[in-house]
Amino acid sequence: MSATTAAAPLVSLAAAAGGSTLLFRQLFDAATGTFTYLLADVPSRQGVLIDSVFEQHSRDLSLIHELGIELVASIDTHAHADHVTGSWLMHEATGCAIGLAAAARAENVTQPLHHGDRVSFGNRYVEVRSTPGHTDGCISFVLDDQSMAFTGDALLVRGCGRCDFQQGNAHTLWTSITEQIFSLPDACLLYPGHDYTGRGVSSVVEEKAFNARLGGAATERDFVGHMQHMKLPHPHKIAEALPGNMRSGKPRQAEARSAWAPVQRSYAGLPELAPAWVAAHLPELTILDVRSPEELQGPDGHISGSLNIPLPELEQRRQEIPAGKPVVVVCHSGSRSALATQQLLKEGITTIANLRGGLSRWSDEGYPLAGAAAL
Repeated sequence: MSATTAAAPLVSLAAAAGGSTLLFRQLFDAATGTFTYLLADVPSRQGVLIDSVFEQHSRDLSLIHELGIELVASIDTHAHADHVTGSWLMHEATGCAIGLAAAARAENVTQPLHHGDRVSFGNRYVEVRSTPGHTDGCISFVLDDQSMAFTGDALLVRGCGRCDFQQGNAHTLWTSITEQIFSLPDACLLYPGHDYTGRGVSSVVEEKAFNARLGGAATERDFVGHMQHMKLPHPHKIAEALPGNMRSGKPRQAEARSAWAPVQRSYAGLPELAPAWVAAHLPELTILDVRSPEELQGPDGHISGSLNIPLPELEQRRQEIPAGKPVVVVCHSGSRSALATQQLLKEGITTIANLRGGLSRWSDEGYPLAGAAAL
């Protein structure tokens, strides 16, 4: 399934990828110890997202938009028991496919996955390998050149997924790991679904040698004996996570949207508005310009009707900001206004956003500035 494309990119994706033809980002949710992975084919700008987290949707979507990536699919390694996937939200936002093992039998999946399938993005793909044992529906994703694999909860760094619930079976997991993951080249980098101690990557050669449960000289008998005596508590979010993931992360009720504007959060976490929306709604807004008076009247110009409170004076003059109107904060580039937006959010102003790209982008997109010098 094709996805809708974000706004025209402002950066070179090749440069963002470090000169590689593949962009790779590892993201982390500290509350659940979950890793999310973004892969994109640089020439086509198409990408896939692996193991997204519901609560991190805004962060992930902002990164996709900022880099100008067309998201083809949001895919999961299994129906998680410790967090709810963000796949439904990403599908709603971008039109991307929702991919999960067909064996999981979840609702709203648009791309059911089987062993040997390929999830393509541009000229690249990840191969689906069935790796049950933690759950019946566990799959791993192997990059086309076998340089990296995403193992979900089947194989962790120096560990593996538990086998004591959700159709778990230690014998099955042993077979999955030894035949589907340890059969990859020794140099293949392994990226787990979770870690709680800061270990974000391993390799096939390392796990064969040092994995505490099945590495070194361990036999299947050793592994099964270890797994059957772990006696772990159930994940504390299991009652919420499993039903949510059986809906592919679709909320029971529609997510509440911002009532006053189409606010988007940047990858840095800042609420922002595009110049086009601000220009169309100027009479309804307070435009707060946090530059100096000299800059306001200088050749860069200003938005007509702006309230000028320089950033260094904002704390003392906070009461001058009118109540009852949403606030859009501006400066030349969006940098100082970002700081002002953060400050005012902490002071309790909730209907507030930074002007994305500042007055420089406002001018570049053709919107008028009073007092601006003629080119």
